[in-house]
Amino acid sequence: MQRFLIVLGVVLLSSGLAWPWLRKLSLGHLPGDIHIVKEGVSFHFPITTCIVISLLVSLLIWFFRR
Repeated sequence: MQRFLIVLGVVLLSSGLAWPWLRKLSLGHLPGDIHIVKEGVSFHFPITTCIVISLLVSLLIWFFRR
């Protein structure tokens, strides 16, 4: 558990520091993300982005368990 928390902290810290460059990847605006705009209401659900991030996290977990 300690190792997991340390790795999680390092990942969160590095992603926070790299955020200005990560914003340029346009995550959250991929094809397949749902964005609905109506009168005074805006709804955004990044389904494709969630799937991509889930796959990346799954690969990282698989890699660190080996």
